Amino acid sequence: MDMIDRYLNAVAAQLPQDERADITAELRDLILSRFEAKEEELGRALTEDEQEAILREIGHPLVVAARYRKGPDSLVGPELFPYWLFGVKAGLMVLGAVYALALLIRLISGPDDAGQALGQAFHAFLGAGLTLIGAATLAAAIFEHQGIRPAWMTKWRVKDLGAFGLADPAAWGASVGGAAATKAKWAPKRRARSWPGGEYLFSFLAVGMFVLWWIGVLHFPGLVSLELRGEDAVVSGAPIWSILFGPILLYAVAQMAVDLASLFRPYAVRARAAAQLVIAAGGLWLTWVIFKAGHWFTLTRGEETARIAGDWTMLDFDTVRNLGDGARDLVGISSTLSVVLAWALAISAISLVFQILAHLGRLARPGARAMI
Repeated sequence: MDMIDRYLNAVAAQLPQDERADITAELRDLILSRFEAKEEELGRALTEDEQEAILREIGHPLVVAARYRKGPDSLVGPELFPYWLFGVKAGLMVLGAVYALALLIRLISGPDDAGQALGQAFHAFLGAGLTLIGAATLAAAIFEHQGIRPAWMTKWRVKDLGAFGLADPAAWGASVGGAAATKAKWAPKRRARSWPGGEYLFSFLAVGMFVLWWIGVLHFPGLVSLELRGEDAVVSGAPIWSILFGPILLYAVAQMAVDLASLFRPYAVRARAAAQLVIAAGGLWLTWVIFKAGHWFTLTRGEETARIAGDWTMLDFDTVRNLGDGARDLVGISSTLSVVLAWALAISAISLVFQILAHLGRLARPGARAMI
């Protein structure tokens, strides 16, 4: 087998069966004509090195085969790349918040080595971040190779672009603090609706990360153990979480479904409000059931155990003012976490009530459009 045959076989291996013969024949003619032209120029037969140099000029077999391959030539093309990048940033922000919470819990428990806790949190965040990037790349590749272009990519409107300013770190302080002196130039003078793609994509990624953790695909080690004076305390869930495993999963998947539908139909105001109303009502019921259970988690260290549990008596501002004054032992830490979780559930319930009222308002609004 001569050099041309080896080269063409390498190209043919990357091509569809029904196109190999025609393409390799075309390439053979091209290569022979290049060889003949060079031989005529030199007035002699080409050496193997000279032949190989011409083949290198034509291109590596993988590159040459890609020129004849139908469909996209890249995993994430230039049109989808900005959306991929935005989605990755949003997902990493969610992961950062999750691991920051886990780290805060560990630091509250008073570890002997805070540096070790920081290192472990960073290591876990890095692994989860790489998983997120891989999942986002896979989704973008499917969009690219299947030619999928949702409506929020092709029917966007200028007045809905205000939320993109949050990608500028210089504007975060103004956004959070609300100070007029530091307000970024991108901030609109009037409050405009957030860009649907950013809002729903961020929500879809956030809830998706939760679902993957809930069903055991992702693991956050910092959430299942605490370090108390050099000894690990294991965090185990109360029976209420096993009882509500299915309803919570259904709640999260329903939210993801609404977010995904909103990406394709971002202006279906009434339909989305109706769906979100049902989901918010379900979330409020779940929050109530979890709060009424009274027992949420159990801390175990050796033979010693302490419950993370609460009731209405913890929803008192005096309790909040005294937060963190307890002992740094297992019981003290469980008491602190009990107050934090009780207030978190209460705030979540209030937030869901306001969401329900907001969705009812959207449904009652006479100018709301059903779809675009």
